[in-house]
Amino acid sequence: MESHRDAGSDPFDDGSSSEVSISTLSFNRFFQYPYDSDTDTRVLKGSGSDAWLRNLNDEEWEKLGRNIAYQSRVEIRLYNGAINDHKMSFFCRGLPRSASITKMNLFDNGLSVAGVRSMVPFLQNANYLRELYLDKNHIRSEGFNLLFRALRDSPIKMLSCDRCGIESIEIDRDHIPRHLMHLYLSNNNIETNGCRGIAELLQGGDATLTSLHLYDNKIDDEGVDILVDSLQNNTSLTSFDLRKNDGISDQGKKSLLKLVIDISSITATLHSNHTLTFLDVEDMNPDGSLDADDEIQRHIYEATEINSTYEGGSNPEAAGREKVIQTQLHSEKRAALCRLQGVDHSVFSEIDPLHLPEILSLIGQRHGQGELYAAVLSSIMTLFSTVNMKKCIHQKRTYHAAIVAKHAAIVAEHRTKIEELDAKLTSMDEAVEVNEGSNELEHRSNKRRRKWWWGLWGGA
Repeated sequence: MESHRDAGSDPFDDGSSSEVSISTLSFNRFFQYPYDSDTDTRVLKGSGSDAWLRNLNDEEWEKLGRNIAYQSRVEIRLYNGAINDHKMSFFCRGLPRSASITKMNLFDNGLSVAGVRSMVPFLQNANYLRELYLDKNHIRSEGFNLLFRALRDSPIKMLSCDRCGIESIEIDRDHIPRHLMHLYLSNNNIETNGCRGIAELLQGGDATLTSLHLYDNKIDDEGVDILVDSLQNNTSLTSFDLRKNDGISDQGKKSLLKLVIDISSITATLHSNHTLTFLDVEDMNPDGSLDADDEIQRHIYEATEINSTYEGGSNPEAAGREKVIQTQLHSEKRAALCRLQGVDHSVFSEIDPLHLPEILSLIGQRHGQGELYAAVLSSIMTLFSTVNMKKCIHQKRTYHAAIVAKHAAIVAEHRTKIEELDAKLTSMDEAVEVNEGSNELEHRSNKRRRKWWWGLWGGA
C-alpha cells in the first residue's frame, strides 16, 4: 500500500527507502527523552495534527504496538484525535506482548466502549502501567466499568476519566484495582446510583484511594449521604473534591461537615474523620477567599486543617483531641457548630465535675481569659442545673412513694375483707355438708321403720 505523508514528516523514514519500514532503528528515531523524567524512560508522542501519525495504516499501527517491546520504559502520549476505535484495535494487537509501558495518555481521541474493549488484553497484562488518562473520550458508563474490571491485577495508581459521559458505576468488590490511589471522575453525569458504586471503593480496611475527584457532576444530598457513610471508618482518602455539584444543598454540606467534626458529643468529635485534609464542596474566589455565606465550608476547612496538621490520619488520637479543644471548649465555635448540626446541650454536662479544674485551666491556656470566664459561667450553670435536677427527681420520687404507700394500705384493707368473706363462705359450705349428712341418716331410719311395719302387717 502506498503511503501518503507530507515530506519530511515521517519519523520512521530514515531516507534509505521510499517504502515505509518501521524497523527497530527507525522506531528509535521517533522516541523522545522527556525533560521532566529520568533518562531510562522514553516518550511516544503525537497528536491528530501530525501528518505522519494521521496517515499510518492498520498494519503500521500494529507494528507500532509491537515495536514498543524494544524499549525499556515507555510513556505513550497520543491525544487530540491521534487514534480512534479502529486504530486502537490494531495498535493494541501488539501491546499485550509489551511490558514496558508505564504511563498512557489518550486525551481527547473520541474513543468509545469499543476502543476500551480493544485495550482490555493489554491492560490485563500491563505489569508496569502506573498511570492511565482517558479524559475527554466517549467511553461512558459501560466503558468505565469494563476498564475498571480489566485493571484489577494491574499496578495502576492513577486513573483519570474526566469528561467521559459516565453516569452509573458498577463496582465489583472482587475486581477493584488493588493499588489504585488517585481517581479522577470530574465533569461527568454521576448521580446517586454512581455514588453507591464509588462507595464500594471507600469501604473496608483494604481501601486504597487517597484522592477522589468528583467535580461538576450531578450528585445530590442523597448521594452525599451515601459517600459520607462510606467514609465514616475510611483511613485512606485524604483529598475529596465535590465542588460544582448543584444538587448538594446546605443539608448535604452539613453532612460533610459532621463527617469531619461531629459536635454532638465529645466522644463523637473524637471519632470524627481525621484523615481528610482536603474536602471541598464550594468554589473559592480568585483571591482564595470564600463568600460570606459559605459558613459551612469555612468550618470544614478548619477541621481538615487540623487533620492536615496531624498528617491526615497518621495520629488520629492527637487530631481528635485538638478538635475537642478548638471546638468543644471554645464557646463561639461550638455555638456555631451546634446551630448547624442541631445540638442544644452544654458540653459541661458530659464532663465529670472532678475534671473541671483541669478543663478550665486548659481553656484559659488555649483560648484566653474571655473564654475561661464564659466556661466558668457555663460550667457553674450546668452544675446548678444538675443539682436542681437531682432535687426535682428526689421530690418526684417522694411523691410517688407516698402514693404507693397510700394505695398499699388500701390494698391491705381490701385484702383483709376478702379473707373475712372467704372464711364465711367456708363456714357456710361446712354447714351445708353437715345438714346433708343428717338428712341422709333420717332417710335411712324412716326406711327401716317402714319395712318393720310392712313386716308386721304381712305376718298378721
